Amino acid sequence: MGKVVIEDEVEIGANVTIDRATLGETRIAKGSKIDNLVQIAHNVTVGENTLIVAQSGVSGSTKIGKDVTIAGQVGLVGHIEIGDRVIIGAQSGVSKSVKSDTFIFGYPAREIHRARRIEACITQLPEHFKRIRELERKLKNKIEKEET
Repeated sequence: MGKVVIEDEVEIGANVTIDRATLGETRIAKGSKIDNLVQIAHNVTVGENTLIVAQSGVSGSTKIGKDVTIAGQVGLVGHIEIGDRVIIGAQSGVSKSVKSDTFIFGYPAREIHRARRIEACITQLPEHFKRIRELERKLKNKIEKEET
């Protein structure tokens, strides 16, 4: 009962799967470029001039705005909306709707500035863990001295 609509000047790479809508339509708007090995699920709308790079997947009923860039190996859950001019960094996992003019990255995907701060903290965790253990040891020794 559903259909797929591919508008003018759309480029679709090798081994791309675009699922037919269950009801209504799956639509790829004009000027969009879909790289190799991309999965577009049922009832998805891809806005004009959107770029979806290799090995990305878009789950069912997701609405993607105009001029969006989805980098390689990105996954989007179903039933969300991606605003216009959004950039999604490589290997991101998008689990919530995204407002227009936003750059997101990571798993789960977050606004890029926050994601970078989190990544910087994660790389420093071994040093922080070592420092905390040392402080705990010193505190324990101090308490033991005071008790005696």
